Amino acid sequence: MSKLFEPITLRSVRARNRTVVSPMCQYSAVDGVANDYHLTHLGRFALGGFGIVFVEATGVAPEGRITHGDVGLWNDEQEAALARIATLLKKQGAVPAIQIAHAGRKASAQRPWQGDGPLTQADVAARGEKEGPWTTVAPSALPHAEGWHVPEALTEQGLERLRGAWRSAAQRALRAGFDIVELHFAHGYLLNEFLSPISNHRTDRYGGSLENRMRFPLELVEIVRAVWPQDKPVFVRVSAIDGVEGGWTIEDTVVFARELKARGVDVLDCSSGGVANRYNGPGGPGYQVRYAERVRQETGLATMAVGAITDAKQAEEIVAEGKADLVALAREALADPQWALQARRALGADPLDFTDWPVQSGFWLQNRERSRQKRR
Repeated sequence: MSKLFEPITLRSVRARNRTVVSPMCQYSAVDGVANDYHLTHLGRFALGGFGIVFVEATGVAPEGRITHGDVGLWNDEQEAALARIATLLKKQGAVPAIQIAHAGRKASAQRPWQGDGPLTQADVAARGEKEGPWTTVAPSALPHAEGWHVPEALTEQGLERLRGAWRSAAQRALRAGFDIVELHFAHGYLLNEFLSPISNHRTDRYGGSLENRMRFPLELVEIVRAVWPQDKPVFVRVSAIDGVEGGWTIEDTVVFARELKARGVDVLDCSSGGVANRYNGPGGPGYQVRYAERVRQETGLATMAVGAITDAKQAEEIVAEGKADLVALAREALADPQWALQARRALGADPLDFTDWPVQSGFWLQNRERSRQKRR
């Protein structure tokens, strides 16, 4: 029996296997509202046999979007659109999951195919957007890189507004039908900015020491855990290292993971980098698995591995050897939405066993396989 394709139960939520589609920004929403593109984009992964399917980084507030095209979750129209997606994913056997996020100083950016840099008034005029660049916020008034917007340092009032925004987004995600919520604390976005000494130069109780820099992210975890049902899991995504000198380290991540576990977080999703426009970390196939493995070994917290995982045997090894509890794919899932079904076969599933296949395709494939066997 493949370990990768064993079911996993997190609190009361059961996933049919350990394969996950990672949150992937599509920059295709209108006014934060997901549309038919998102329904099709995400639905194909559920049809493709994945156990858990994540909606992309979803802004908790308008100023928390990376671009004009980000999905949001601050009004009823956005909630209704996401409910349609959650319903489809569940009907097709996948666990519907959503990542809620705030881009911080990396907000108000161009879409990747439009330049991927800070949004300017000229960009807006040229493309006919309904709104111009917006004011960004961060722990400290430090731009992400040269030429980027200088954010406003968050005041106590600003922090309180954000607490409310994260609480509201989690409540809306629950009403929309999602069974897993993930808080995005990675990739140089707002909460990564609080954690990292590169971007957090505050002198109040939210800056300076590791304990202080963890304080606001941990407050948000407590807020979300308080409104998210006790029988449903909460994930957190972190950049396990900043990959720049003087930045956040894997040792910091282990300390943070213990605090998250104590507050009821169920899975740590281990990524890396993003707080600066350079990265001096490792590369190659499965280059971030080491972080998931270390956190799991040193804290006992379940982990999800992600990053250049492409091969079925590679993914199987990660789970079978106890390096992580879940394996997440992004680009590889885009390239092959049926990756999970193909991987199951590659790992030795009976050709006549169509578990996890959609009913229609499973029926026709089963008849095809039986015909082939008869011809032999």
